Amino acid sequence: MVSTAGRPGDAPARSKRADALRNQQTLLAAAAEVFVTSGVDAPIRQIAARAGVGVGTIYRNFPTRADLVVAVYRHQVEACAEAGPALLAASASPLAALRQWVDLFVDFLVTKHGLANALQADSGFEALHTYFLDRLVPVCTQLLDAAVDAGEVRPGTQAYELMRGIGNLCIGRDGDPRYDPRRLIELLLQGLRRPRSS
Repeated sequence: MVSTAGRPGDAPARSKRADALRNQQTLLAAAAEVFVTSGVDAPIRQIAARAGVGVGTIYRNFPTRADLVVAVYRHQVEACAEAGPALLAASASPLAALRQWVDLFVDFLVTKHGLANALQADSGFEALHTYFLDRLVPVCTQLLDAAVDAGEVRPGTQAYELMRGIGNLCIGRDGDPRYDPRRLIELLLQGLRRPRSS
């Protein structure tokens, strides 16, 4: 059997793939930011400018707007899923980690509602929603369980119902500057807290 470990060109090919992946992640992060501020119908040139790439680069990676929207959706789900354990490890307490994660989740939901509207005619949206639940419910469960175990949150709240409640509070934000869902979400989180014994 011939070893391929020392073949010339292997490392550059790998690093080229890593660069391409990094560039794609940068592009998706930029698109998500633009979608939050300008909606999913924002001009592609605005996304390209935010990402520091040419418009052609976006079309090479994502031939249609729907392709880009789906990729941003998946990118944000993954970022939110990966943030949970990292916040739990780095935060002062499980409740602090839960609060920070909810903040990221709200950022995602603001984008998600626009994405859902853009994709509602797409038959694949149900599969994306299932993917969203499969990835994020376990993360929220882990954060809630840790906060309950630490005595910071009263037991009995399920991750799905918390996420659903937060999602419902975020829906009303669309186009109404008088409504701030984060204030009500903070009240919701305060309601989860275990009362201190006197």
